[in-house]
Amino acid sequence: MSEDPKVTFSEGGGADPATAPATASGPTPRSAPGSAPGGASGAVPDTVPLRARVRSLGPSMTRSVQAVAETVAADPAGCSRLTVGALAARTGTSEATVVRTARLLGYPGYRDLRLALAALAAQQETGAAPVVTADIAVDDPIADVVAKLAHEEAQTLADTAAGLDLTALAAAVTALATARRIDIYGVGASALVGQDLAQKLLRIGLVAHAHGDPHLAVTGAVQLRPGDAAVAITHSGATGDVIDPLRTAFERGATTIALTGRPDAPVTHYADLVLATSAARETRLRPAAMSSRTSQLLVVDCLFVAVAQQTYETAAPALAASHEALAPRRSARSPRP
Repeated sequence: MSEDPKVTFSEGGGADPATAPATASGPTPRSAPGSAPGGASGAVPDTVPLRARVRSLGPSMTRSVQAVAETVAADPAGCSRLTVGALAARTGTSEATVVRTARLLGYPGYRDLRLALAALAAQQETGAAPVVTADIAVDDPIADVVAKLAHEEAQTLADTAAGLDLTALAAAVTALATARRIDIYGVGASALVGQDLAQKLLRIGLVAHAHGDPHLAVTGAVQLRPGDAAVAITHSGATGDVIDPLRTAFERGATTIALTGRPDAPVTHYADLVLATSAARETRLRPAAMSSRTSQLLVVDCLFVAVAQQTYETAAPALAASHEALAPRRSARSPRP
């Protein structure tokens, strides 16, 4: 638990290790307003047939998405130099539409689409397909490491914010704010993100439990009922140790929320609400846990602040009480003799 009344990020993790995808058998998911639609599969397709891909998907696209897709296909070099906001302005759409288009075309986020467009433009110009990347090399000086990580983190946050389903987020906030009890599931690095959410909610007087142990997670989920809430955090969306307790909570009638980087992953089969996150491409020195953690913590902070707003009359005194209780621990203590 942090020692300051202001909310701070916890140290550590994001994505959990992907296990074999869980089967889709089970109850039919409840209809949930604001649930995120299926998104990218996570596999970035080849950049060469982009025009053909846009043509084939054209009939199923909305007008705004089609405007973005046709623009990037017609001018990959120019679009590769645009920020998500600049491309939205050029196409007369929104940043959220740009991110949705990137995912529809098969890319985890807008950054990945920009890299693919740059590679395609280079190929068209030279006939070669050079690697366009901001990967951290083993011999990179520390200044380059800092610059590259800062760039990646900023882009990941921008992609997540632009693509976040605000209707689903608002529904999740209401579910948490009114829940009798909140269970949070995550393993590996995602367990640390779950702990961060739980300690934030506890500080404003809500009953929240973060379960990193899959056995305890299922045991706790069995006790849930309508009026409770359960949150599953898994970047891959396919981790069985997270899916199992969420499915149990779903079957018990609790409102279920999935925080995942794969909006069409198995975990969403048992989620009333889906909050999608973005992540930078995984490399040797930058595992998915690093960038997915950043976007997960952004969503966690959005949930916490909005819940605190909605429950302000009780949240403010609870925050003050925890701050006062922890005050003695912030003062320097003389070493014991």
